[in-house]
Amino acid sequence: MNTFKSTTLAIQHLLAMYAGAILVPLIIGGAIGFDSTQMTYLVAIDIMMCGIATLLQVYSGKFIGIGLPVVLGCTFTAVSPIIAIGTNPEQGITDIYGSIIASGVIVMIIAGFFGKLVKFFPPVVTGSVVSIIGISLLPVALNNMAGGQGAEDFASASNVALAFITLVIILIVYRFSTGFVRAISILIGLVVGTILGAFMGKVDFTPVADADVFHMVQPFYFGMPTFDVTAIITMTLVAMVSLVESSGVYFALSDICNKKLDSKDLARGYRSEGLASVIGGIFNAFPYTTFSQNVGLTRMSGVKDRKVIYITGGLLVALGFLPKIAALTTIIPTSVLGAAMLAMFGMVITQGMGMLVPVMNESAENAMIAAISVSLGVGVSVVPGIFDALPTSVSILTSNGIVCGSVTAIILNILFNMIGPKHKEDPMHGEI
Repeated sequence: MNTFKSTTLAIQHLLAMYAGAILVPLIIGGAIGFDSTQMTYLVAIDIMMCGIATLLQVYSGKFIGIGLPVVLGCTFTAVSPIIAIGTNPEQGITDIYGSIIASGVIVMIIAGFFGKLVKFFPPVVTGSVVSIIGISLLPVALNNMAGGQGAEDFASASNVALAFITLVIILIVYRFSTGFVRAISILIGLVVGTILGAFMGKVDFTPVADADVFHMVQPFYFGMPTFDVTAIITMTLVAMVSLVESSGVYFALSDICNKKLDSKDLARGYRSEGLASVIGGIFNAFPYTTFSQNVGLTRMSGVKDRKVIYITGGLLVALGFLPKIAALTTIIPTSVLGAAMLAMFGMVITQGMGMLVPVMNESAENAMIAAISVSLGVGVSVVPGIFDALPTSVSILTSNGIVCGSVTAIILNILFNMIGPKHKEDPMHGEI
């Protein structure tokens, strides 16, 4: 395959993942209260680190790299936990990056025997965790659709109208297109919504004008990392879920590429994700995971050449040094961004539900595990002070809805599915 064709396919991969990649820093930065300069840096470093994480993974070495045409981007699983850490009065931005670095180190350490830990993360657990995360994110999307919490024009007719027009555009593109265009429906919605927002006077081009043409990245841009136990536990659980999700992508790509994976291959893949998180934490980016939309693109195009993904990674790294391109993403009106969030977070919820439905149909026990863990996880997110009376050593596991729901799902799965005889009677349908 010549370089022109490879580069064209690489750009297609970049566009397919771009909306998902930039949404994570835009959502987190907006929720924490970053200014336009900080947001520009956050998006630029995120894009660059997506490229580095991708290059680490597509490479096949002795210790790192799954060696498959896989593209990595920021995981949406981490959005809600990061916002919770960053907005917690007792924690902060430096705790975010300390927990990301620590969780990456933990993943690198356990990579060799994570296969043995996978049994603690069956679909009933991971599906519950993903569902909790998606539901917990909805208030962020709806607040942004109204213009952003604290905005002077919060819930104004113009903000709500622009949000729903953007959502309708996304839905129309998704419904009446196929293949690649359908894969970038969110990106199209963001672009068209921003253009409409400009005509409505909701776009300020100052950040683009003020941004440098080129800049050098710097480690610890937001300060030296600090290490909070609760934050580290939270991000480690997020990392575990991401590894389980990535395993599915690895096997899907191995099937497409006709490459059989063994435990050593998986360990190298896990180790790469851990290393990417460590480097991301140092340069103030976020945890990374495999992007399934690019797997669909690989299947659709039939092109399995790793050269294409190497070029994709290189392009992402290059974009990270160009702040003006990053600044373009920061001018997206908040209500337009909120509409895209609603679609993306809704997909996270349905992904979790899709994981849960088959296992809930298998047994009433699995349905109960999902019911209690999701309800408790979402409940703690809505009423965070419910367990304040508990000792500090216990509140580490109960103060955060995602941690609480995740731990509940793991414990209930052990209780119902791993200890003692399994009950084979469904109370709704009799013997099964």
